[in-house]
Amino acid sequence: MSEQPAQSAHRTDDARQDSGESTRDDGAVSQFVERFASQLVDAGMQRMSARVFACLLASDSGVLTSAELGERLQVSPAAVSGAIRYLSQVDMVSREREPGSRRDRYRVHSDQWYEALARRDNVLTRWEGTLREGVDSLGEDSPAGRRIAETLIFFEFLQTELTGLLQRWREHRDQLRADLESAGR
Repeated sequence: MSEQPAQSAHRTDDARQDSGESTRDDGAVSQFVERFASQLVDAGMQRMSARVFACLLASDSGVLTSAELGERLQVSPAAVSGAIRYLSQVDMVSREREPGSRRDRYRVHSDQWYEALARRDNVLTRWEGTLREGVDSLGEDSPAGRRIAETLIFFEFLQTELTGLLQRWREHRDQLRADLESAGR
């Protein structure tokens, strides 16, 4: 199957407001999905995983089946399956069972960016340990040891800043949600 953007003329539940009126241009949504996916690819994500993630992100429910993803992206079930496998491994989506069905649904996490950055904390901690070993084995006074030490100091700084940044985001997000709730949205 082709991996061209879906140009389906049908309207889905995601393309309707509570009033039932159509509010979206499917072509514009498809262009957004492809443009954002391309930017994710430029940042290092696998192409099909980026397309599936962007498609889930652009759906109002944040939940789609493999068939729905395949239809929207005009790709095979195997392509969707591989993308979902990767996205699940990096905790950007989760798999859930439709009640009373054997069909799986895939859900994008509401705080996926926060969670992705929070997981980086563990990666940075591991890198710091390895970099400390590198400084010890190369010697603090060697050119390589100084270079590795500076890298270690950078990651320690980054981890400290990331911790504070994530805390400030949680506070900001909670305030945004409270404001939206009080506004009745």
